[in-house]
Amino acid sequence: MNHADNTSPFIRYTREEWAKLRANTPLTLTACDVDSLRSKDEPVNLREVEEVYLPLSRLLSMFATARARFRDDLSQFTGRVAQDDKVPWVIAIAGSVSVGKSTTARLLQALLSRWPTTPHVELVTTDGFLRSNAELEFLGLEARKGFPESYDQVGLLRFLQSMKSAHPVASVPVYDHKIYDIVPGAERIIPRCDILILEGLNVLQPAPLRNNGGLAVSDYIDFSIYVDANEHDLERWFIARFERHLEAAKHDQDSFFRQWVDLPEEEALWLAKTVWKDINLLNLKENIEPTRHRASCVLTKGPNHNIDFIHVRRF
Repeated sequence: MNHADNTSPFIRYTREEWAKLRANTPLTLTACDVDSLRSKDEPVNLREVEEVYLPLSRLLSMFATARARFRDDLSQFTGRVAQDDKVPWVIAIAGSVSVGKSTTARLLQALLSRWPTTPHVELVTTDGFLRSNAELEFLGLEARKGFPESYDQVGLLRFLQSMKSAHPVASVPVYDHKIYDIVPGAERIIPRCDILILEGLNVLQPAPLRNNGGLAVSDYIDFSIYVDANEHDLERWFIARFERHLEAAKHDQDSFFRQWVDLPEEEALWLAKTVWKDINLLNLKENIEPTRHRASCVLTKGPNHNIDFIHVRRF
């Protein structure tokens, strides 16, 4: 464990040091489970689940237990016990495009759902709150998709307020990754749950100064995880994913990537690099990376997509 930098708000663990913190946390996923939960571009396997995600699950369990204890103490203090007041514990997962946030979110959802208390765990991505492509075009924001201004922030805040207000159900719009757009009129119903995992690029951002001290998404988060990687690795992973989507689009008339399937290989590579540099890297530098220090935990990946270091905030 690295204690060298006492000025850092984080304690750094190597993967080997972190793996020992699993203690007796049971492994509740199989290799087949992991294969079904990971994205195609990521080599995460059962060993990484054992060495990284199980200790993280144990840490989250400790926080959840402490939260439940505080809730009981508060009920005793107020003399008011009402199950209808139960609100979800919100875990946020942030990081760049192509870093592997979705796989992290799905693995944690599966692990947390299998705790002995079998909590109800819901997973919501902020993609559903992106403005439609038509609206982005109308606002001149086509090249800013994924930037904070491309989201329906009011709708996202309203959803979180509903969940934290113990409403029986809330709803989120549906985003289709095949067409890269919001599905008109479609909604997904999110029932009251014990744990809500919120995954998205900008979920750790504070409220802007011009908001006059108003609320931000991060104000509703109880524990946050930032998935980090070197920008050169992120670019390489993004290009590999772009090429995979192009290949799949050759057999799918509805794919958003269908429009580029006939590009020569060199032009397709240039397009992928341009999208990365002018949109995703810019968003990373301006909006996403500056929020890393606000996370409760940072998972740092190496060139092979495996998590090499874990940083936990000094609480």
